[in-house]
Order: sequence, then structure tokens, then C-alpha cells
Amino acid sequence: MQDINHDNIHRFNSLICQSDRISIVTHMRPDGDAMGSSTAMYHFLSMLGKKEHRIIVPDPYPAYLDFITSEIPSESISAHSANKQEAEEALANSDLIICLDFNAFHRTDVMAAALEASKAEKVLIDHHIGPDRDKFAVSFSETQISSASELLYHILMAFPQIEGDATRLPAACATALMTGMTTDTNNFANSVYPSTLVMASSLLAAGVDRDNILSELYNRHSESRLRLMGHMMKDLLKITEDGVAYIVLDMETMLKYNVQEGDTEGFVNMPLSIGKVRMSLLLKEEEDRIRVSIRSKRGTSANRCARMFFNGGGHENAAGGCLNKPGDVTSMAEVPEYIEKYTHIYLTEHE
Repeated sequence: MQDINHDNIHRFNSLICQSDRISIVTHMRPDGDAMGSSTAMYHFLSMLGKKEHRIIVPDPYPAYLDFITSEIPSESISAHSANKQEAEEALANSDLIICLDFNAFHRTDVMAAALEASKAEKVLIDHHIGPDRDKFAVSFSETQISSASELLYHILMAFPQIEGDATRLPAACATALMTGMTTDTNNFANSVYPSTLVMASSLLAAGVDRDNILSELYNRHSESRLRLMGHMMKDLLKITEDGVAYIVLDMETMLKYNVQEGDTEGFVNMPLSIGKVRMSLLLKEEEDRIRVSIRSKRGTSANRCARMFFNGGGHENAAGGCLNKPGDVTSMAEVPEYIEKYTHIYLTEHE
């Protein structure tokens, strides 16, 4: 991990010590890794004695992650979509902005302009390809790692206040780090490296209750989510001759099953359990576009496919993007044809 060196750690630590107002930000539609790393950073700053620090997210995070944010005062977490003025004033008045789990400001969507305009020093902690390093005073970027939460763990372990001893981390910080890593690896099913297992072992030895984390993440879903999953796998799942599985969720279906943000987490991975499936896509309708999640097996690049045909990108086997409507398609009725046409082109001409 080349960026975790003495100079970067010293610079990051100095920026924290010199700053009175610190904002922690992450990407739009924050997931488990985004909130895990952000929450862990918040608790670490609290341990250092910082009094004025907060988490600012573009959109509200899923309710199933409430258990890792429960110890943070409600006024210390704000969503730009709920109170634009408050969020943008906080960014403008910050001395330091810590950016977690995104590689460029545009990944924060509606917050991008405010981040760009802020005079605060900025630190990047991210694991995606192509970081925009020029925008940051310090950059910690590592792609061969499970998650932003794991990267943050290794950074914090290098801080002089921790000195490699995970028991010195606040308990809530350690729990949040384990949660973020667990969700981004799909509970150790993908993107697991030797360093990931070192992190897990160290945090378990430090007292993290992994059983409780798993219970909170996977055993507190609504009945409607399970029924939606059954409907998706029985009635909506399509598999092409090229080995592409895809599911299209329109607004009518999401309303019928009362789909909340985070309810479909992990569904896109399920078709990969089928032997002939090389790549899996989940598409969800929104007002002016269709969100796309792509997962693939080793040897097939989800990232490249997302970049070429779905206005997105990500990791080699886990990526995302969107289809614009109108633009890429004029209606939901055209989506299956678009998927089948362009995944066929991709798999036969570009893989």
C-alpha cells in the first residue's frame, strides 16, 4: 500500500490536528462501505478530541445501517437532499474535508459543486480506479483492497495514536470498519485479499462482535423484501445465450413491494451462482434514468462493460452506471433489447 507511508500519515494527522471544523463526505446513495468508513472516521476524530465534525451525505443512507450510526448525534449527520443550505454552508466553512469511498467529486452528484468550491484542504481515501489526485492535499488510493473501510483501517493503524494496536480504536469505530468491509465483500464472497483477513482477524481480536453485525445486516429485512426477491428470481430474471443474467425493476413493481433504498442490496450477485452466467445486471427505474448495477465472474470485466455501454465504471468485477431516458432509451420497454444488444457486442467483440 504505497500511499500509506510516513509522509502521508504525518500530513493527514497534521491536517486533523490543525483543523477545527471537519466534514466527512461520501458518494451519492451511500452504501455499507460508504457509511462504515464515514462513521469510523467520525468516531476516530472524536477519540482525537475533535468537537466540531460531521458527516455529510448527498442522499439519506439505508435504514439497515442505523445500528452503526446510533451513537452519532442526529445533528452530526446531514443529507444534502434534505437540507441543501445547511450541507453547503458546512462544506464552505470547513477547514478539512475527508472524502471516503469515491474517486472524484462528481461521484457525490448534487454536492460536487460545493466540494469543488470549498477552500478547505481535502483528503481522499478510496479504492476505485482513476482517482482525481490533483483535487486533494493528501491521497490514499488503493485498488487491490476490499473496500474503503479496509483502506481506512490500515491508515488508522499507521497513526501514532494507534501504533498498530486495534484495541486502541474506539469500539464504535472498529464495528463500523468491520461492517463496511463485510458489505463490500458481500460477506467475504468477493474482493478478499490477504490484508482483508488480517483486518478481520485484528478487529475480532479487539472485541468486534461480528455475529451481531451479521444479524443487523442480514436478519432484519422486511417481509416485502423477501417476497420481492422471490418475484425477481422467478418472474423477472432473464438469461441470454451469452451468459448474461439481467433483472429490470420498474417503478410499478418497486411501489408494489414498497422498495426502500438498500432493499435490493446483494440481489445482483445471486444470478452469478448459475454456472453459465458470466455477468449479472440489475436495473432500477428512476424518474429520468435507470440505475444499473453490474457484477461479473473472474475473466469478464464489469468495469469495462459499464464504461463502454452504461455511462459508468467501478471495479473489475463490480461496477455501476445508468441508462438515460430519453437518451439511451426512450422507455422501459426498450431496456431488455438494449441490454441484450450491447452485452452481446461487449462479450463477443471486446472481451
